[in-house]
Amino acid sequence: MRLSLGPLQYFWPRERVLAFYRAAADWPVEVIYLGETVCSKRRELAARDWLDLAETLTSAGHEVVLSSLALLEAESELAALERLIGNGRCRIEANDLSAVQLCREQRVPFVAGPSLNVYNHRALELLIEDGLFRWVPGVEQGRALLAGMRAAVAADGGRMPELEVIAWGRLPLAWSARCFTARAHDVGKDDCGLRCIEHPDGLPLATREGQPLLTINGVQVQSEAVCDLGPELPELRELGVDLLRLYPQAAGMDEVVRRFRSAIDEGLVPTRAGAVNGYWHGQAGMPAAIA
Repeated sequence: MRLSLGPLQYFWPRERVLAFYRAAADWPVEVIYLGETVCSKRRELAARDWLDLAETLTSAGHEVVLSSLALLEAESELAALERLIGNGRCRIEANDLSAVQLCREQRVPFVAGPSLNVYNHRALELLIEDGLFRWVPGVEQGRALLAGMRAAVAADGGRMPELEVIAWGRLPLAWSARCFTARAHDVGKDDCGLRCIEHPDGLPLATREGQPLLTINGVQVQSEAVCDLGPELPELRELGVDLLRLYPQAAGMDEVVRRFRSAIDEGLVPTRAGAVNGYWHGQAGMPAAIA
């Protein structure tokens, strides 16, 4: 079982991003995803910067995948997506069907990201024909659904692609054309001033009663608590999961990586360090006391 470092979901200053990936070059993860998946206005790093990072990390022995936006809203974003897919160096994580179509046209193998919403084996098989080689299920697709998908693909005489499951980090729940962070600061989306950069792990959102509820991250909504499937490692192995995805956070990411690496290499079952794992077990995504 391998580890992957998912794409950075938050908006950090340029030097912080570069320092993060300089450190990540020495971490025991096999796959690193790079790029902006949330908002096209976040331009601390240009396309050239991401490609330079990809070259550095590849030289350090990592497989690098370039991730696309989950929500495209303008022709300019589609043009940028086409250039990303045609980079000629790295594979792509397709996070919407525009990316799938362009990958198919350019014959570029791709990872199906968690925002593609693949819920049955027929859809999965069609995407495999288009060039899918790895699938990251949506956050709510737990053990039972994945086992059913694997059985259905086998019954059709097919073969499952590589399976990558989100094992750590705040879960990306939804995207919207509206910017939640701008709304929280009482400014318009077009005049947001890139306020996301003030919240390196997103902006906590509570209920009117003051109970933690969600995390807002620009146009993205995340879980309030961190998902941690470390204690489910035996189930993940049994299901045939190939990669565990760890989403970056502002502090302590090296410790998270080493905790999972040690657990995999030594056959350990670590204690839970996060609070959200209900989806994996087919239950509510957050504790009932909060929901």
